[in-house]
Amino acid sequence: MAVCKPAFAAAATRAHNPLAMSTTQPRRFLLGVTGGIAAYKSPDLVRRLIERDAEVQVVMSRGAQQFITPLTFQAVSGRPVRTDLWDESAEAAMGHIELARWADEIIVAPATAEFIASLAHGFANDLLSTVCLASRAPIALAPAMNRQMWANPAVQANVRMLQERGIRILGPGSGEQACGDVGAGRMLEPVDIADELFAAHPASGLLSGLKVVVTAGPTREKIDPVRFISNRSSGKMGYAVAEAARNAGAKVILVSGPVQIAAPRGIVRVEVESAEQMLDAVQQHVHDADIFIAAAAVSDYRCGQIACEKIKKTSDTLTLSLARAPDVLATISKRERPPFLVGFAAETENVERNALTKLAAKNLDMIAANKVGDGLAFDKDDNALMVYWQGGKQELSLCSKAALARQLVLVIAERYRQRGDKSEASAAASAISALHVAR
Repeated sequence: MAVCKPAFAAAATRAHNPLAMSTTQPRRFLLGVTGGIAAYKSPDLVRRLIERDAEVQVVMSRGAQQFITPLTFQAVSGRPVRTDLWDESAEAAMGHIELARWADEIIVAPATAEFIASLAHGFANDLLSTVCLASRAPIALAPAMNRQMWANPAVQANVRMLQERGIRILGPGSGEQACGDVGAGRMLEPVDIADELFAAHPASGLLSGLKVVVTAGPTREKIDPVRFISNRSSGKMGYAVAEAARNAGAKVILVSGPVQIAAPRGIVRVEVESAEQMLDAVQQHVHDADIFIAAAAVSDYRCGQIACEKIKKTSDTLTLSLARAPDVLATISKRERPPFLVGFAAETENVERNALTKLAAKNLDMIAANKVGDGLAFDKDDNALMVYWQGGKQELSLCSKAALARQLVLVIAERYRQRGDKSEASAAASAISALHVAR
Protein backbone atom coordinates (compact mmCIF):
# COMPACT_ATOMS: atom_id res chain seq x y z
CA MET A 1 0.00 0.00 0.00
CA ALA A 2 1.12 3.54 -0.70
CA VAL A 3 2.08 5.68 2.27
CA CYS A 4 0.88 9.27 2.61
CA LYS A 5 4.05 11.36 2.71
CA PRO A 6 3.68 14.20 5.28
CA ALA A 7 5.23 16.78 2.97
CA PHE A 8 2.68 16.21 0.26
CA ALA A 9 -0.23 14.61 2.14
CA ALA A 10 -2.82 17.04 0.81
CA ALA A 11 -1.74 16.68 -2.79
CA ALA A 12 -1.60 12.90 -2.50
CA THR A 13 -5.09 12.77 -1.07
CA ARG A 14 -6.54 14.79 -3.91
CA ALA A 15 -4.66 12.78 -6.52
CA HIS A 16 -5.91 9.41 -5.25
CA ASN A 17 -9.36 10.46 -4.09
CA PRO A 18 -11.65 11.85 -6.82
CA LEU A 19 -14.22 12.86 -4.22
CA ALA A 20 -11.73 15.21 -2.60
CA MET A 21 -11.09 16.82 -5.98
CA SER A 22 -14.75 17.29 -6.75
CA THR A 23 -15.99 18.52 -3.39
CA THR A 24 -13.47 20.89 -1.87
CA GLN A 25 -10.15 22.62 -2.34
CA PRO A 26 -7.47 22.47 0.36
CA ARG A 27 -7.30 25.42 2.72
CA ARG A 28 -4.08 27.39 2.48
CA PHE A 29 -2.54 28.32 5.80
CA LEU A 30 0.37 30.68 6.18
CA LEU A 31 2.02 29.73 9.48
CA GLY A 32 4.08 32.46 11.04
CA VAL A 33 6.65 31.37 13.63
CA THR A 34 8.19 33.96 15.93
CA GLY A 35 11.05 33.80 18.42
CA GLY A 36 9.80 31.94 21.49
CA ILE A 37 10.76 28.62 23.02
CA ALA A 38 7.32 27.28 22.02
CA ALA A 39 8.56 27.33 18.40
CA TYR A 40 9.61 23.71 18.96
CA LYS A 41 5.88 22.81 18.87
CA SER A 42 5.23 24.50 15.54
CA PRO A 43 6.41 21.65 13.26
CA ASP A 44 3.75 19.49 14.92
CA LEU A 45 1.17 22.16 14.07
CA VAL A 46 2.24 21.92 10.42
CA ARG A 47 1.66 18.17 10.59
CA ARG A 48 -1.74 18.59 12.25
CA LEU A 49 -2.90 20.98 9.53
CA ILE A 50 -1.61 18.79 6.70
CA GLU A 51 -3.43 15.81 8.26
CA ARG A 52 -6.61 17.79 7.58
CA ASP A 53 -5.56 18.18 3.94
CA ALA A 54 -4.44 21.78 4.31
CA GLU A 55 -1.50 23.33 2.48
CA VAL A 56 0.96 25.10 4.77
CA GLN A 57 3.53 27.77 3.94
CA VAL A 58 5.85 28.67 6.81
CA VAL A 59 7.25 32.16 7.36
CA MET A 60 9.83 32.49 10.15
CA SER A 61 11.04 35.56 11.96
CA ARG A 62 14.75 36.04 12.64
CA GLY A 63 14.17 35.24 16.30
CA ALA A 64 12.37 31.99 15.48
CA GLN A 65 15.48 30.76 13.67
CA GLN A 66 17.40 30.94 16.96
CA PHE A 67 15.16 28.18 18.32
CA ILE A 68 14.52 25.92 15.32
CA THR A 69 15.85 25.67 11.77
CA PRO A 70 13.98 26.40 8.54
CA LEU A 71 15.03 22.96 7.29
CA THR A 72 12.79 21.32 9.90
CA PHE A 73 9.73 23.16 8.58
CA GLN A 74 10.66 22.48 4.97
CA ALA A 75 10.80 18.76 5.75
CA VAL A 76 7.33 18.62 7.32
CA SER A 77 5.59 21.12 5.00
CA GLY A 78 7.17 20.18 1.68
CA ARG A 79 7.70 23.87 0.88
CA PRO A 80 10.73 26.15 1.10
CA VAL A 81 10.49 28.30 4.21
CA ARG A 82 10.33 32.06 3.74
CA THR A 83 12.40 34.23 6.07
CA ASP A 84 13.52 37.34 4.22
CA LEU A 85 11.53 40.41 3.22
CA TRP A 86 14.09 41.05 0.48
CA ASP A 87 14.15 37.56 -1.03
CA GLU A 88 15.29 38.03 -4.65
CA SER A 89 13.90 34.61 -5.63
CA ALA A 90 10.36 35.67 -4.70
CA GLU A 91 7.91 36.60 -7.42
CA ALA A 92 8.88 40.00 -8.87
CA ALA A 93 10.84 40.64 -5.64
CA MET A 94 7.47 41.31 -3.96
CA GLY A 95 7.40 38.23 -1.76
CA HIS A 96 5.13 39.71 0.89
CA ILE A 97 2.43 40.47 -1.70
CA GLU A 98 2.76 37.02 -3.23
CA LEU A 99 2.30 35.36 0.18
CA ALA A 100 -0.50 37.71 1.22
CA ARG A 101 -2.50 36.77 -1.87
CA TRP A 102 -1.75 33.03 -1.52
CA ALA A 103 -2.98 32.56 2.04
CA ASP A 104 -6.59 31.71 2.86
CA GLU A 105 -5.79 32.11 6.55
CA ILE A 106 -2.83 33.23 8.63
CA ILE A 107 -1.93 31.66 11.96
CA VAL A 108 1.03 32.87 14.02
CA ALA A 109 2.17 30.26 16.53
CA PRO A 110 3.93 31.07 18.72
CA ALA A 111 3.08 34.77 18.76
CA THR A 112 5.48 36.63 21.07
CA ALA A 113 4.72 39.82 22.95
CA GLU A 114 6.99 41.68 20.53
CA PHE A 115 5.09 40.41 17.48
CA ILE A 116 1.72 41.17 19.07
CA ALA A 117 2.87 44.75 19.74
CA SER A 118 4.27 45.08 16.22
CA LEU A 119 1.01 43.96 14.64
CA ALA A 120 -1.16 46.04 16.96
CA HIS A 121 0.72 49.22 16.03
CA GLY A 122 1.12 48.48 12.33
CA PHE A 123 4.88 48.00 12.17
CA ALA A 124 6.14 46.27 9.01
CA ASN A 125 9.68 45.50 10.07
CA ASP A 126 10.06 41.96 8.75
CA LEU A 127 8.47 39.58 6.24
CA LEU A 128 5.88 38.11 8.61
CA SER A 129 4.54 41.42 9.95
CA THR A 130 4.47 42.82 6.39
CA VAL A 131 2.48 39.86 5.10
CA CYS A 132 -0.03 40.23 7.93
CA LEU A 133 -0.56 43.91 7.08
CA ALA A 134 -0.79 43.24 3.34
CA SER A 135 -3.22 40.32 3.52
CA ARG A 136 -7.01 40.32 3.61
CA ALA A 137 -7.01 36.77 5.00
CA PRO A 138 -8.31 36.09 8.53
CA ILE A 139 -5.54 36.16 11.13
CA ALA A 140 -5.26 34.11 14.31
CA LEU A 141 -2.54 34.35 16.95
CA ALA A 142 -1.48 31.71 19.49
CA PRO A 143 0.36 33.71 22.17
CA ALA A 144 3.31 32.20 24.07
CA MET A 145 5.22 34.04 26.80
CA ASN A 146 6.00 34.18 30.49
CA ARG A 147 2.91 34.52 32.71
CA GLN A 148 3.99 37.93 34.04
CA MET A 149 4.57 39.19 30.52
CA TRP A 150 1.13 37.95 29.41
CA ALA A 151 -0.50 39.72 32.37
CA ASN A 152 1.32 43.00 31.66
CA PRO A 153 -1.22 45.80 30.95
CA ALA A 154 0.63 46.82 27.76
CA VAL A 155 0.37 43.30 26.34
CA GLN A 156 -3.28 43.02 27.31
CA ALA A 157 -4.03 46.39 25.70
CA ASN A 158 -2.38 45.25 22.47
CA VAL A 159 -4.37 42.00 22.54
CA ARG A 160 -7.66 43.89 22.99
CA MET A 161 -6.73 46.20 20.14
CA LEU A 162 -6.17 43.23 17.82
CA GLN A 163 -9.38 41.51 18.91
CA GLU A 164 -11.34 44.67 18.13
CA ARG A 165 -9.95 44.46 14.59
CA GLY A 166 -11.22 40.90 14.22
CA ILE A 167 -7.99 39.02 14.88
CA ARG A 168 -8.58 35.79 16.79
CA ILE A 169 -6.55 35.03 19.91
CA LEU A 170 -6.20 31.28 20.53
CA GLY A 171 -5.22 30.75 24.14
CA PRO A 172 -2.88 31.00 25.81
CA GLY A 173 -3.09 27.88 27.93
CA SER A 174 -2.13 27.62 31.56
CA GLY A 175 0.49 25.39 33.19
CA GLU A 176 4.20 24.99 33.80
CA GLN A 177 6.39 27.18 31.64
CA ALA A 178 9.94 26.78 30.34
CA CYS A 179 11.18 29.36 32.86
CA GLY A 180 9.74 27.33 35.75
CA ASP A 181 6.78 29.62 36.43
CA VAL A 182 3.26 28.23 36.48
CA GLY A 183 0.33 30.17 35.04
CA ALA A 184 -1.26 31.51 31.87
CA GLY A 185 1.05 32.05 28.90
CA ARG A 186 1.73 28.61 27.40
CA MET A 187 1.02 28.20 23.71
CA LEU A 188 -1.93 25.90 23.12
CA GLU A 189 -1.05 22.39 22.02
CA PRO A 190 -0.84 22.03 18.21
CA VAL A 191 -3.79 19.64 18.03
CA ASP A 192 -5.95 22.15 19.95
CA ILE A 193 -4.91 25.00 17.63
CA ALA A 194 -5.77 22.89 14.58
CA ASP A 195 -9.11 21.95 16.15
CA GLU A 196 -9.90 25.62 16.79
CA LEU A 197 -9.04 26.61 13.24
CA PHE A 198 -11.15 23.88 11.66
CA ALA A 199 -14.02 24.07 14.15
CA ALA A 200 -14.43 27.77 13.39
CA HIS A 201 -14.65 27.08 9.65
CA PRO A 202 -15.95 23.53 9.09
CA ALA A 203 -14.07 21.86 6.25
CA SER A 204 -16.33 22.17 3.23
CA GLY A 205 -19.53 21.78 5.28
CA LEU A 206 -20.31 18.47 3.59
CA LEU A 207 -22.26 17.31 6.64
CA SER A 208 -23.68 20.67 7.72
CA GLY A 209 -27.06 20.34 9.37
CA LEU A 210 -26.71 16.59 9.90
CA LYS A 211 -26.55 14.67 13.16
CA VAL A 212 -23.91 11.94 13.27
CA VAL A 213 -23.56 9.32 15.99
CA VAL A 214 -20.15 7.63 16.24
CA THR A 215 -19.04 4.78 18.47
CA ALA A 216 -15.38 4.36 19.39
CA GLY A 217 -13.02 2.33 21.52
CA PRO A 218 -13.40 -1.08 23.13
CA THR A 219 -16.06 -2.36 25.49
CA ARG A 220 -15.39 -4.25 28.72
CA GLU A 221 -17.42 -7.22 29.92
CA LYS A 222 -17.04 -8.00 33.62
CA ILE A 223 -15.81 -11.37 34.84
CA ASP A 224 -15.73 -10.34 38.49
CA PRO A 225 -15.30 -6.98 40.30
CA VAL A 226 -11.63 -6.70 39.19
CA ARG A 227 -11.40 -8.57 35.87
CA PHE A 228 -12.98 -8.10 32.48
CA ILE A 229 -12.96 -9.28 28.85
CA SER A 230 -11.90 -6.65 26.33
CA ASN A 231 -9.77 -6.07 23.22
CA ARG A 232 -6.85 -3.95 22.01
CA SER A 233 -8.81 -1.08 20.47
CA SER A 234 -7.34 2.32 21.43
CA GLY A 235 -10.28 4.34 20.10
CA LYS A 236 -7.97 6.51 17.94
CA MET A 237 -9.74 5.72 14.67
CA GLY A 238 -13.24 6.32 16.05
CA TYR A 239 -12.19 9.59 17.67
CA ALA A 240 -10.56 10.72 14.43
CA VAL A 241 -13.77 9.93 12.53
CA ALA A 242 -15.84 11.88 15.07
CA GLU A 243 -13.54 14.90 14.71
CA ALA A 244 -13.59 14.68 10.91
CA ALA A 245 -17.40 14.63 10.95
CA ARG A 246 -17.42 17.65 13.25
CA ASN A 247 -15.01 19.47 10.97
CA ALA A 248 -17.35 18.71 8.06
CA GLY A 249 -20.11 20.59 9.87
CA ALA A 250 -22.03 17.79 11.57
CA LYS A 251 -23.43 17.74 15.09
CA VAL A 252 -21.58 14.75 16.54
CA ILE A 253 -22.46 12.46 19.42
CA LEU A 254 -19.51 10.22 20.36
CA VAL A 255 -20.37 7.09 22.35
CA SER A 256 -17.05 5.93 23.73
CA GLY A 257 -15.80 2.87 25.51
CA PRO A 258 -12.89 3.19 28.00
CA VAL A 259 -10.00 5.00 26.26
CA GLN A 260 -7.09 7.27 27.18
CA ILE A 261 -8.11 10.09 24.82
CA ALA A 262 -9.39 13.53 25.82
CA ALA A 263 -12.90 14.50 24.79
CA PRO A 264 -12.71 16.38 21.45
CA ARG A 265 -13.82 19.99 21.38
CA GLY A 266 -17.32 20.66 20.09
CA ILE A 267 -18.42 17.02 20.40
CA VAL A 268 -20.80 15.50 22.95
CA ARG A 269 -19.09 12.44 24.44
CA VAL A 270 -21.08 9.73 26.20
CA GLU A 271 -18.87 7.35 28.18
CA VAL A 272 -19.87 3.70 28.52
CA GLU A 273 -18.19 0.46 29.51
CA SER A 274 -20.10 -2.63 28.37
CA ALA A 275 -21.71 -3.56 25.05
CA GLU A 276 -25.15 -3.29 26.66
CA GLN A 277 -24.38 0.21 27.93
CA MET A 278 -23.13 1.19 24.48
CA LEU A 279 -26.32 -0.08 22.86
CA ASP A 280 -28.47 1.82 25.37
CA ALA A 281 -26.54 5.04 24.75
CA VAL A 282 -26.70 4.68 20.97
CA GLN A 283 -30.46 4.02 21.06
CA GLN A 284 -30.95 7.19 23.10
CA HIS A 285 -29.21 9.33 20.48
CA VAL A 286 -29.72 7.59 17.15
CA HIS A 287 -33.48 8.07 16.80
CA ASP A 288 -33.05 11.44 15.05
CA ALA A 289 -29.57 10.82 13.62
CA ASP A 290 -28.84 11.05 9.92
CA ILE A 291 -25.70 8.89 9.99
CA PHE A 292 -24.49 6.19 12.38
CA ILE A 293 -20.79 5.23 12.19
CA ALA A 294 -20.02 2.14 14.28
CA ALA A 295 -16.25 2.34 14.71
CA ALA A 296 -16.15 0.77 18.19
CA ALA A 297 -14.69 -2.68 18.75
CA VAL A 298 -17.63 -4.11 20.67
CA SER A 299 -17.06 -7.36 22.57
CA ASP A 300 -18.79 -10.29 20.88
CA TYR A 301 -19.17 -12.24 24.13
CA ARG A 302 -19.75 -11.60 27.80
CA CYS A 303 -19.80 -13.77 30.88
CA GLY A 304 -23.01 -15.70 31.34
CA GLN A 305 -22.69 -15.12 35.06
CA ILE A 306 -20.59 -12.38 36.67
CA ALA A 307 -18.98 -13.31 39.97
CA CYS A 308 -20.00 -11.04 42.84
CA GLU A 309 -16.61 -11.44 44.53
CA LYS A 310 -13.09 -11.67 43.15
CA ILE A 311 -12.49 -15.17 41.83
CA LYS A 312 -9.75 -16.81 43.88
CA LYS A 313 -6.89 -18.79 42.38
CA THR A 314 -7.86 -22.21 43.70
CA SER A 315 -7.00 -24.45 40.74
CA ASP A 316 -4.74 -24.62 37.70
CA THR A 317 -7.58 -23.97 35.25
CA LEU A 318 -10.62 -21.73 35.11
CA THR A 319 -13.58 -22.23 32.83
CA LEU A 320 -15.78 -19.28 31.89
CA SER A 321 -19.22 -19.67 30.38
CA LEU A 322 -19.70 -16.98 27.73
CA ALA A 323 -22.87 -15.70 26.08
CA ARG A 324 -23.34 -13.44 23.08
CA ALA A 325 -23.11 -9.74 23.89
CA PRO A 326 -25.60 -7.33 22.29
CA ASP A 327 -24.77 -6.49 18.66
CA VAL A 328 -25.07 -2.71 18.54
CA LEU A 329 -24.90 -2.27 14.77
CA ALA A 330 -27.22 -5.18 13.96
CA THR A 331 -29.80 -3.88 16.44
CA ILE A 332 -29.78 -0.38 14.96
CA SER A 333 -30.02 -1.79 11.42
CA LYS A 334 -33.32 -3.47 12.35
CA ARG A 335 -35.01 -0.19 13.27
CA GLU A 336 -38.00 0.76 11.15
CA ARG A 337 -36.16 3.76 9.73
CA PRO A 338 -32.46 3.35 10.42
CA PRO A 339 -30.01 6.16 9.67
CA PHE A 340 -27.31 5.81 7.02
CA LEU A 341 -25.29 2.91 8.48
CA VAL A 342 -21.50 2.66 8.34
CA GLY A 343 -19.86 -0.38 9.89
CA PHE A 344 -16.25 -1.32 10.53
CA ALA A 345 -14.68 -4.74 10.03
CA ALA A 346 -11.33 -5.52 11.66
CA GLU A 347 -10.16 -8.82 10.17
CA THR A 348 -7.05 -10.98 10.41
CA GLU A 349 -7.82 -12.84 7.15
CA ASN A 350 -10.14 -12.76 4.12
CA VAL A 351 -10.77 -9.07 4.68
CA GLU A 352 -12.93 -8.43 1.61
CA ARG A 353 -15.03 -11.58 1.89
CA ASN A 354 -15.74 -11.05 5.59
CA ALA A 355 -16.50 -7.36 5.09
CA LEU A 356 -18.97 -8.03 2.28
CA THR A 357 -20.65 -10.74 4.34
CA LYS A 358 -21.11 -8.27 7.21
CA LEU A 359 -22.32 -5.58 4.81
CA ALA A 360 -25.11 -7.85 3.56
CA ALA A 361 -25.95 -9.59 6.84
CA LYS A 362 -26.45 -6.34 8.74
CA ASN A 363 -28.02 -4.45 5.83
CA LEU A 364 -25.41 -1.68 5.96
CA ASP A 365 -24.97 1.22 3.57
CA MET A 366 -21.17 1.06 3.84
CA ILE A 367 -18.46 -0.82 5.62
CA ALA A 368 -14.83 0.17 6.23
CA ALA A 369 -12.53 -2.83 6.54
CA ASN A 370 -8.92 -3.24 7.54
CA LYS A 371 -6.49 -5.98 8.43
CA VAL A 372 -5.43 -6.18 12.07
CA GLY A 373 -2.87 -8.17 14.04
CA ASP A 374 0.91 -8.45 13.68
CA GLY A 375 1.42 -4.79 14.57
CA LEU A 376 -1.33 -3.48 12.28
CA ALA A 377 -4.01 -0.90 13.17
CA PHE A 378 -4.41 -1.40 16.93
CA ASP A 379 -2.51 1.11 19.10
CA LYS A 380 -1.05 2.74 15.96
CA ASP A 381 -1.31 6.33 14.74
CA ASP A 382 -1.79 5.31 11.11
CA ASN A 383 -4.11 2.93 9.30
CA ALA A 384 -5.48 1.97 5.89
CA LEU A 385 -9.03 1.04 4.89
CA MET A 386 -10.99 -0.61 2.10
CA VAL A 387 -14.47 0.85 1.92
CA TYR A 388 -17.27 -1.23 0.41
CA TRP A 389 -20.87 -0.56 -0.51
CA GLN A 390 -23.37 -2.36 -2.69
CA GLY A 391 -21.75 -2.46 -6.11
CA GLY A 392 -18.67 -0.42 -5.31
CA LYS A 393 -15.53 0.00 -3.27
CA GLN A 394 -12.70 2.47 -2.67
CA GLU A 395 -9.23 2.04 -1.20
CA LEU A 396 -7.97 4.57 1.34
CA SER A 397 -4.21 4.15 1.52
CA LEU A 398 -2.04 4.01 4.61
CA CYS A 399 -1.67 7.37 6.36
CA SER A 400 -2.37 8.97 9.72
CA LYS A 401 -5.73 8.12 11.25
CA ALA A 402 -6.69 11.80 11.24
CA ALA A 403 -6.07 12.09 7.49
CA LEU A 404 -7.70 8.71 6.88
CA ALA A 405 -10.80 9.76 8.83
CA ARG A 406 -11.17 12.87 6.73
CA GLN A 407 -11.01 10.82 3.53
CA LEU A 408 -13.57 8.39 4.95
CA VAL A 409 -15.96 11.20 5.83
CA LEU A 410 -15.70 12.46 2.24
CA VAL A 411 -16.75 9.02 0.99
CA ILE A 412 -19.57 8.79 3.54
CA ALA A 413 -20.85 12.24 2.58
CA GLU A 414 -20.87 11.33 -1.11
CA ARG A 415 -22.62 8.00 -0.56
CA TYR A 416 -25.13 9.63 1.80
CA ARG A 417 -25.94 12.27 -0.80
CA GLN A 418 -26.36 9.67 -3.52
CA ARG A 419 -28.69 7.63 -1.33
CA GLY A 420 -30.71 10.77 -0.68
CA ASP A 421 -30.92 11.49 -4.40
CA LYS A 422 -32.20 7.96 -5.03
CA SER A 423 -34.73 8.24 -2.21
CA GLU A 424 -36.06 11.53 -3.60
CA ALA A 425 -36.27 10.03 -7.08
CA SER A 426 -38.10 6.97 -5.72
CA ALA A 427 -40.52 9.15 -3.77
CA ALA A 428 -41.19 11.26 -6.85
CA ALA A 429 -41.82 8.14 -8.95
CA SER A 430 -44.24 6.81 -6.33
CA ALA A 431 -46.10 10.12 -6.25
CA ILE A 432 -46.40 10.15 -10.07
CA SER A 433 -47.61 6.54 -10.04
CA ALA A 434 -50.22 7.32 -7.40
CA LEU A 435 -51.38 10.32 -9.43
CA HIS A 436 -51.91 8.16 -12.54
CA VAL A 437 -53.89 5.61 -10.51
CA ALA A 438 -56.09 8.35 -9.09
CA ARG A 439 -56.85 9.58 -12.58
